[in-house]
Amino acid sequence: MIDSSRLRKERLAARDKLSSEEVEQKSLAVQENLLKLKEIKDRQTIFVYVSFRSEVATLTLIDALIDMGKTVIVPITRVQEKRLDAIHITNRLSDLEPGYCDIPEPKELLCKTREVTPEGIETILLPGSVFDERGGRFGYGGGYYDRFLAKVPTAARIGLAYDLQIIEKAPLQEHDEILDMVVTESRVIRGGR
Repeated sequence: MIDSSRLRKERLAARDKLSSEEVEQKSLAVQENLLKLKEIKDRQTIFVYVSFRSEVATLTLIDALIDMGKTVIVPITRVQEKRLDAIHITNRLSDLEPGYCDIPEPKELLCKTREVTPEGIETILLPGSVFDERGGRFGYGGGYYDRFLAKVPTAARIGLAYDLQIIEKAPLQEHDEILDMVVTESRVIRGGR
């Protein structure tokens, strides 16, 4: 049996070795593959994680989705409650500020007026440490996204990853949510949800 915490550490270490140029180049290729999907083109309300460190970068993606007229929703982490709240943003530069772990998050003032109920979200784009050929996903161990996904069973679930994060079969546990697809710089993996 593969040790999931070791697997997570190995993939994150490999991801962290990417240069900033590689992150930018690969992220743009992921974005290009993603924007062709009907789960983006035909949907209005899209939840996007805001990238930090070596994750597939989403800042230009957020701008592109706003420019396409999409309703862009981003998370704010509520550490005490161990949950993500969904907040509508209209301008990345003016609406976000450093938050939990220095991840850009919506300003607290926006959270009072622009919170969105998860049921209104049509597509969810999420990060992770490891993904597999079935659409399996390991996050970072906090369970924030798994709990969030459980509230939105009807939304399309799309993981954004680099090819180096994909393995054949991850040792998933019962609470690990399966995705509809995983988009990398070279392909789209259709998940088994």
